[in-house]
Amino acid sequence: MQGHLVNMTIGQVLERNARECPDYEAMVYPAVGKRYTWASLNEEVDVLARGLLAAGVEPGDRISMWATNVPEWLTVCYACAKIGAVFVTVNTHYRRAEIEYLLSQSESHYVFSIPGFRGFSYVDAILEIAPEIAEGGRTGMRSKALPFLKKAFFLGPEDSTPPGFWSYAELLRGGEGFPAGKLREIADSQRPDDVVNMQYTSGTTGFPKGVMLTHQNIVTNGYWIGYRQGLTKDDRVCIPVPLFHCFGLVLGAMAALNHATCMVILDIYSALDILVNVEKERCTGLYGVPTMFITLLQQKSFGKFDLTSLRTGIMAGSPCPIKTMRETIDRMNMRDITICYGMTETSPVVSQTTSGDTLEKRTSTVGRAMPGVELRIVDPETRQTVPRGKIGEVAVRGYVNMRGYYNLPEATDAIMDREGWVYTGDLGRFDEDDYLVITGRWKDMIIRAGENIYPSEVEEAIRRMPRVRDVAVVAVPSTLHGEELGVFIIVHEGEPPVDAREVRKYLRNRIANYKIPRYVETVEEFPLTASGKIQKFKLREQAAALWAK
Repeated sequence: MQGHLVNMTIGQVLERNARECPDYEAMVYPAVGKRYTWASLNEEVDVLARGLLAAGVEPGDRISMWATNVPEWLTVCYACAKIGAVFVTVNTHYRRAEIEYLLSQSESHYVFSIPGFRGFSYVDAILEIAPEIAEGGRTGMRSKALPFLKKAFFLGPEDSTPPGFWSYAELLRGGEGFPAGKLREIADSQRPDDVVNMQYTSGTTGFPKGVMLTHQNIVTNGYWIGYRQGLTKDDRVCIPVPLFHCFGLVLGAMAALNHATCMVILDIYSALDILVNVEKERCTGLYGVPTMFITLLQQKSFGKFDLTSLRTGIMAGSPCPIKTMRETIDRMNMRDITICYGMTETSPVVSQTTSGDTLEKRTSTVGRAMPGVELRIVDPETRQTVPRGKIGEVAVRGYVNMRGYYNLPEATDAIMDREGWVYTGDLGRFDEDDYLVITGRWKDMIIRAGENIYPSEVEEAIRRMPRVRDVAVVAVPSTLHGEELGVFIIVHEGEPPVDAREVRKYLRNRIANYKIPRYVETVEEFPLTASGKIQKFKLREQAAALWAK
């Protein structure tokens, strides 16, 4: 450590763990009975890295991962880090149009995919977009829709590998014959400030953007997140949150990697699976959004499980109700649980509470600034610092700040200034003890159960419905999910109203399920400004009166 920075790459941290605690468990996947020690994990990562090189991957290539929390997710992530490829994370809820956009905008050269998720076939979607894979994916092909794409890799039973795809087992076999010295040469050339990860986020405006993050960004952030939890190689953290999200990858995997903490990784969220595996694996930590903890505490069988091994964890993604925090500490033994705040563009955590903070601080604030991170509160229009205690936009500066949005310089300039400040779009203030209090959002982004949703994406999809003339999407306060989506629709003259059932049916398989609105109201007009712009703050007030629970 030098100052606040961890000057190591992901590969170097992994290799350090393999040297210093080789026989300690690194990853456990209860769903498939797979276990890795730090030594065996590093060994498989090296073979896979050599296999990727043998398959043609070069430093700087972008490799997308469209999968749930399967064992191969992190081995591919770590292998990409060793060979200088940029690992692009993909939301598991994406549908055809969204994955096409991401693969195209990221200019991905390779894509890993599981068969599918919750009845939606990822493989079919990829082949619909790039049918050339089926015929030329193994010998060389050029996709009309995805001109950068070279190969597709399959994460599933080798004997069910789709035509044109390469299997994971095949990559490992190819790696066995690739020179270890060549991998060592490439791995040693990686630098902490190299871009290693791209995560797609709606950010504060518009459609999803590829946030470019470096080793330094996510390794150092992971270190301090784990440090504030007191993580060690004797801890075992249950990670039921998606790895594609910065919560799973950085707060989970990178924090654990830095402190050689064992990760007990669940493929998909299930309250019962969490309770079973926390008891079985004697987990000392647990991560989740407030909704997850509320659901756990409401389980009828909750009292049957021994959760006394727990002591710490992270609750993030939306504000934590004080009742939920108190029950989590009292009933789940998580006395050292912390709250984190940040955004993908800041790696993500910029502030965090500690185990020593009072219950009030852990529910009414999001903690103090992380080491190496500057926070200030500014006027959203002028970006000038406002007096202490006054509400303004949260601005961030430090090692956490992204390199920028991929191929979107104007969007990068809109959120980041020349002095290195990133403007979050969140409103907040500092209390008398320098704890950050988040009070709302200046922009229109909606956060539902930890997922960022920008209204324009949903509005554009609904506008394609035959009877819809105009649409406005706003946030609706929700005790369970933090926020839900509420929709106000104006139909064409003479058409009957549109109801929630119709909207949900129309959007199914057109956009990700978490973006589908819960509430719909047909109205005759929207409240407008003098210049004709929709006054969304008035619609939010109306939505809260109609639907807030």
